[in-house]
Amino acid sequence: MSDALKLVVFDCDGTLVDSQDMILQGMRAACERMGLPPAEDEAVRRVVGLSLFNAVKQLMPGHSDATVEEIVAHYRDAFGELRQNHNHEPLYPGTREAIEALDEAGYLLGIATGKSGRGLRNTLKLHDLEPYFVTIQTADGNPSKPHPEMLEKAMREAGAGKENTVLIGDTSYDMLMATNAGASAIGVSWGYHPADELVAAGAHHVANDYDQVQGLVQRLIG
Repeated sequence: MSDALKLVVFDCDGTLVDSQDMILQGMRAACERMGLPPAEDEAVRRVVGLSLFNAVKQLMPGHSDATVEEIVAHYRDAFGELRQNHNHEPLYPGTREAIEALDEAGYLLGIATGKSGRGLRNTLKLHDLEPYFVTIQTADGNPSKPHPEMLEKAMREAGAGKENTVLIGDTSYDMLMATNAGASAIGVSWGYHPADELVAAGAHHVANDYDQVQGLVQRLIG
């Protein structure tokens, strides 16, 4: 590797952890508590990656912002209850090994996610991963993906240029965020959007498992 700082930024849901069951259960519970018909599971999967307010706004068109905020609050409550009842977001196969290998190789690591800061901290604590990340960007205080601000902040905090940064994510929102920030993008095929959509949104490569990730990172940023 060159002396330039190299930054690898991960999305969380659908990329690091498999949170699908908890997300779907949480959204069903939120709709039930509001007396609303449940959103279709596929529609919910499509908006994973957006900040929560934006995701619910897209799922529930025609509702006021105040109603959307109520749904968001119920979703957060339901998600917390699921976590307390020992429902967890498991790591995808090879996640820890890939993080450890990239860290050992000298890459700086970060996260850019539509999760709240509290939600992300809970997830990272569960899997003992927080020490690996030098920059953590969440939905708190940042525009929703695909706006580039989260990734731009991550690059500033890490001291890495866009030419030396790669974003790894599972949705078109991630790929568009990387493109908007001028960084490279690697899609992963095990998340919420299919590979052809990731490529159409700007993915330079699509990994089919974590064994491929470090080689693709090296190909893109050295």
